[in-house]
Amino acid sequence: MRLLVLSAGAVHELLGYAQCAQAMRDVLAARARGEVFQPLRSVLRPAGAAGLMALMPSYQSGPAAGYGLKAICITPGNPAIGLDSHQGIVLLSSPETGEPLALLNASAVTEIRTAAVSAVATSLLARPDADVLAIIGTGVQARAHLHAISTIRPLTQVRVAGTTAARAATFVATIGSAPVPVIACDSVRDAVSGAGIVVTATSSAEPVLHRDWLAPGTHINAVGACLPHTRELDTATIAAAALFADSRDSVLAESGDYLIPAAEGAVGPDHIRAEIGDLLAGLAPGPGRRDPEEITVFESLGLAAEDLAAAAVAYQAARQHNAGTWLDF
Repeated sequence: MRLLVLSAGAVHELLGYAQCAQAMRDVLAARARGEVFQPLRSVLRPAGAAGLMALMPSYQSGPAAGYGLKAICITPGNPAIGLDSHQGIVLLSSPETGEPLALLNASAVTEIRTAAVSAVATSLLARPDADVLAIIGTGVQARAHLHAISTIRPLTQVRVAGTTAARAATFVATIGSAPVPVIACDSVRDAVSGAGIVVTATSSAEPVLHRDWLAPGTHINAVGACLPHTRELDTATIAAAALFADSRDSVLAESGDYLIPAAEGAVGPDHIRAEIGDLLAGLAPGPGRRDPEEITVFESLGLAAEDLAAAAVAYQAARQHNAGTWLDF
């Protein structure tokens, strides 16, 4: 048996944002049609540990059939020592025999596919004239979202805010060549003022974004908070917005952005208008955005099926270009 190993560098070379965004469109629509099987992720959260481990299995039927399993450790303290908070592996296995086909760096897969899904959500939910992007956060996902969203939409400006003005300035200074002007802002409020598209990609447990800072018609991709007790958006923002999910079940079980306002009585399960896969498959009633003034929120928690689809694209590209490392296994 031959096993392909793809490092972080190889994944970045093989998996472009536009290509990954198309794969995300395809797999989310397939999931909406019932062609994908995946349970909720299993989370191991030992008392006193620095982080947690999540196991995310999935299977897709049809022409894109395959098994995928992501084992990911999330360690909030990693960015302080120069590491991505997400570390792990994605295993791609044959749908016919179950044999392992490829082992991929999960940090790189997660980085690219998360931003690609936000790009898809932005194309579905942001106003057509929205051309200013505000990114809250200065880490791996901030960089990935800058490139992913600018790939699918013409932007006139990207604004970045971090925990300090100095962090934002450092991010901008180290971003390298960008397809659009990128400026550092002194505060989150300055960054989002008048912006049509907002990304929250932080490790904060408390809201970093508040309703009264947002212009009418803003679209928000909420990316950073993925646990029931953490959130990036305040209750007023969630209550005022049309809320969309990658997975309704995941939002109801895992999303602090939703669960905390729900516990306060501000929203209920019916507040989730649709999954974006339903929009892509034409299964949701009516359009996603119903009004140019409406605030929309895409609550991104990440799905195992997205990892499977991204890994499959990288695997096929590696075979085509003879990339990666092949091992006898």
